[in-house]
Amino acid sequence: MADKLRAQQQLENLQAKYIGTGHADTTKFEWTSNIARDSLASYIGHPPMLQYMAIGTGQPREKMRIQLLERMIQPVGPPPK
Repeated sequence: MADKLRAQQQLENLQAKYIGTGHADTTKFEWTSNIARDSLASYIGHPPMLQYMAIGTGQPREKMRIQLLERMIQPVGPPPK
């Protein structure tokens, strides 16, 4: 019983510390938005990946970075009603 309680407390600590890990009340929309934002932030934060994407689309790297930043506003579309 103590192990189960300890595991639950560790999970709650992680969820409080890291927003993207979700919690019991996290909706599907919030979860997918967090995943998409994490991915976009990773692309922006790793210059070789950003350069690779820019070459693939035929755009300058800075323009690609701005497009990715703009997509972070609503990465999976508008929220459900």
